[in-house]
Amino acid sequence: MGAMAAMSAPAMAQDTIKVGILHSLSGTMAISETTLKDVMLMLIDEQNKKGGLLGKKLEPVVVDPASNWPLFAEKARELISKDKVSAVFGCWTSVSRKSVLPVFEELNNILFYPVQYEGEESSRNVFYTGAAPNQQAIPAVDYLMQKEKVQRWVLAGTDYVYPRTTNKILEAYLKGKGVKPEDIMINYTPFGHSDWQSIVADIKKFGSGGKKTAVVSTINGDANVPFYKELGNQGVKAEDIPVVAFSVGEEELAGIDTKPLLGHLAAWNYFQSVETPANSDFIKAWKAYTKNDKRVTNDPMEAHYIGFNMWVKAVEAAGTTDQDKVIDAMVGVSVPNLTGGYSAMLPNHHITKPVLIGEVQENGQFDVVSKTPGLVPGDEWSDFLPDSKDLIADWRKPMSCGNFNVKTGKCGGKGT
Repeated sequence: MGAMAAMSAPAMAQDTIKVGILHSLSGTMAISETTLKDVMLMLIDEQNKKGGLLGKKLEPVVVDPASNWPLFAEKARELISKDKVSAVFGCWTSVSRKSVLPVFEELNNILFYPVQYEGEESSRNVFYTGAAPNQQAIPAVDYLMQKEKVQRWVLAGTDYVYPRTTNKILEAYLKGKGVKPEDIMINYTPFGHSDWQSIVADIKKFGSGGKKTAVVSTINGDANVPFYKELGNQGVKAEDIPVVAFSVGEEELAGIDTKPLLGHLAAWNYFQSVETPANSDFIKAWKAYTKNDKRVTNDPMEAHYIGFNMWVKAVEAAGTTDQDKVIDAMVGVSVPNLTGGYSAMLPNHHITKPVLIGEVQENGQFDVVSKTPGLVPGDEWSDFLPDSKDLIADWRKPMSCGNFNVKTGKCGGKGT
């Protein structure tokens, strides 16, 4: 009996394909990330109902890195080495992604990263299904310049790599458009920041000089709630100083008083309010799965939907979950997105996405006020930074380079 049990253990282990889910379920980022864990469980459940993958059931392995950036790396290592997952879907903040990146490259596994980020990176082991700056930040600024005639800019962010790098790109972009340095105000606050009184007063003062002013917000996590509340307390209305946010979506608005936010904007690649048959089916499935009519959908959920379906398609094409073969099969894979059309995986491991600007409504949804006519390819290296403008990534063989310099004709290394 003992010998039989010993023999059956490895066989049992191979009966399923394990999928890692690496999202904060506690701490400052839980407000945003818990839903991403839930949508992954739904997608895996749906795939299993279709018969699984390669004739095997998918088995989710959920861990909680608890908004603790070094713990992300620890949990990633555990998922890959101990749990033997075939791929991982996870992270939100760029600091968590930067923390796990060496682990995925060392152990040669695959990370699907579903959130907008600052670019300036391309790894063979990562597929970036969220927006690069040219798919969110730059179009948002263009919209404010053209439609709102904004001349003064407050770049407000949480103090970590994504806001700092995005604002560096935006500052260079704005100056290139003729905006004077004195018309740009930059401010950073720590994660979980709650006392916004003096900062909002400074924004109000900055916007009182007679030039149309806007806030471009890269504030992340639960700090958004007191920020918008303070805007309301100090009478800062959207028609006076509009805020366009890159990390506030339907999930962050759920359950809070939206009155202070009415008319403020968010730039994403998906909104729940988009009317397409695919989105209607997705929302219906989500509400049924969660058994809760009040649960909302949002952009990073769509990014996981796209990334998961791409992974399934690549595994089927490769006929195996072997990471090297799946990585090679991923480039060129195209799957439906929820806003209409198909998103494709590019050689730089970024995808094509539409860009949408939405206005906050009283019900916590967004009214889409602007949408790009077509899909925008994700640009991993910014055209507006001197060290990046000549770089491209192409992970197809034989190049297989994350930062190829088109002027020198040389690969600068792995790309991260």
